[in-house]
Amino acid sequence: MNSSLMPLFVLGAALPLVAAAPPLVGDKAPDFSLSTPEGKSVRLSQLVSKGPVVLVVLRGYPGYQCPYCNRQVQDFIQKSQGFADAGAHVVLVYPGPPQDLGARANEFLADKKLPTNFDLLVDPGYAFTNLYGLRWDAAQETAYPSTFLIDRQGVVFFSKIVKEHGGRTTAAEILDAMPKPAR
Repeated sequence: MNSSLMPLFVLGAALPLVAAAPPLVGDKAPDFSLSTPEGKSVRLSQLVSKGPVVLVVLRGYPGYQCPYCNRQVQDFIQKSQGFADAGAHVVLVYPGPPQDLGARANEFLADKKLPTNFDLLVDPGYAFTNLYGLRWDAAQETAYPSTFLIDRQGVVFFSKIVKEHGGRTTAAEILDAMPKPAR
């Protein structure tokens, strides 16, 4: 290789390593479209036009079904009436390697009945996870468990990103952060 080209080559190779930053409170949430394991397409911008969205990023399939994700989703399902009363749609993002991710997501849902205002969306290959700057790029990892609340204008008004397996956002914490109806 021509040594005069080396600095440009090194700089060019480093550019793809710069990941997107997660959206902060006050930021417009990046729009995305993902599918359910059954193939139904869901777009964030369409959901927020109807009401607030609770966006929960799970660890998905890091090689096994995450027990912390299971507990968190069960908690949200148990408190689903509170989300319905707030007019909120709960979106659970299940990232992982593309091979068999839909089947793994269905395994995750096997002992759960999602309410009508909940969707589990698969993120094969981490396109969403990378867009939101949440890729936990280590062995047996997929994404940092995260929760965002997004208003009808598509603006984030709550954000919690956890850089460990535990410490997840609870349904009560999210319901408390929801706008209260005017009386």
